Order: sequence, then C-alpha cells, then structure tokens
Amino acid sequence: MSRRFRGESHHKVDAKGRVSIPASFRRVIEASDPNWQSGAAPELVIVYGDHRRNYLECYTIQAIEEVDTKIDALPRGSMERKMLQRLFHGQSFPTAVDETGRLVLPAKLRQKIGLDKEAFFIAAGDTFQIWAPETYEAEEAAKTEAWLDELPDDFDPLIFLDGGKED
Repeated sequence: MSRRFRGESHHKVDAKGRVSIPASFRRVIEASDPNWQSGAAPELVIVYGDHRRNYLECYTIQAIEEVDTKIDALPRGSMERKMLQRLFHGQSFPTAVDETGRLVLPAKLRQKIGLDKEAFFIAAGDTFQIWAPETYEAEEAAKTEAWLDELPDDFDPLIFLDGGKED
C-alpha cells in the first residue's frame, strides 16, 4: 500500500502563485513518483475539474495512474469514459515540486478557486486538496459539522469501517 497524506495546514501564496507544500506531503509525493530520485523534482497532477469544484485535487503519479487505469477499462466511446477523460485528463495540470518544496499555481487555477494570499491544504488519503481558506470553512467544515451534529454524542465514526455494524 502506498503512503497516505495526513494533516492540514495554511500556507502563504506569493504574487507569482508559488506556495510551499507541507513537508510531510512532499515525502508522500516523492515516494509515489516512480521516476523520482533524490535531488530531482517529484511530479504530481493537479485536477481542477468542472465549475462545481471549488478546490484543487492533487494526485501523486501513482494515484493518477490508478485513476487512468480505471478510465481506460471503460468502453471506448462510452459517455462515462469521455466525461472522465475530460475531467481527469483535460481539466488537469501536470506539474512538479520545485527545489524549494513549492508548487507554482497558474493564475487560471488560482482564479478558479478564488485563491489569493493564503492556501489551505488538507489531506484526503492518496490525494490532497488545496482550498481558499474561507471557501473551505464555509463549505466543507460546515458540512462536517452539520453531519456530526445529526449523530448522537456518543457516536464513534469508526463504526463505518465495519460496514455500520455495531458490536
């Protein structure tokens, strides 16, 4: 099993769109790039997707290859394959981490998610997301709080790992 991203953090974005990646995230990117070697720039793919996506999803090379394999398994000419190719191949940006541990986010991507002076990074297993902090708070944090508020105070989310069966 490949390494997973863990944690969350805020990082400054400079006028050129450069933003530091959390150091622990860089180790996962390196370990999940089959072509990476010490001293080289590890690669990743940023999927920005359609108009409904308010964040950037960053895939390691290993993770995006898994997605590509599943897309390739769909029948040629099927609407599902065409749409997934558009979302994951067309609406994506291959890039690399620079020698100082930063990503350069093009203006198009920053504008799409409303990213200005600060970026919020949050782990999502074999990917991580980059959000404008205020968007994350308004959308995702609010969803999580609302979901938790509907559950009993003594509810343990680990129950979902066993298919919802209580012991």
